[in-house]
Amino acid sequence: QVQLVESGGGLVQPGGSLRLSCAASGSISIWDMGWYRQAPGKQREQVAQITSGGITTYADSVKGRFTISRDNAKNIMYLQMNSLKPEDTAVYYCNRILYTHLWGQGTQVTVSS
Repeated sequence: QVQLVESGGGLVQPGGSLRLSCAASGSISIWDMGWYRQAPGKQREQVAQITSGGITTYADSVKGRFTISRDNAKNIMYLQMNSLKPEDTAVYYCNRILYTHLWGQGTQVTVSS
């Protein structure tokens, strides 16, 4: 099973930016991939996805602010987050779409002044 390690989270002020990375231990080139987040007391939700062909889809809450991308040669997926809001505060995870691996630790994103 491929291991997925998220990084890049941190504390940022409202309106700020962060870039999250998802490093895979094996090839992800043939898989549809996604970013998810889970805030305290809430269920995990899908934020963005990118197909093996590079087609992207976003949740309404992040459209126009987040950009998902992938580098198949490096087996890394990214989530560029701009214009961050306090409601974006959550632990962010990456995984395959539908054919999920075990969920990892994620990376904490905190948007606060």
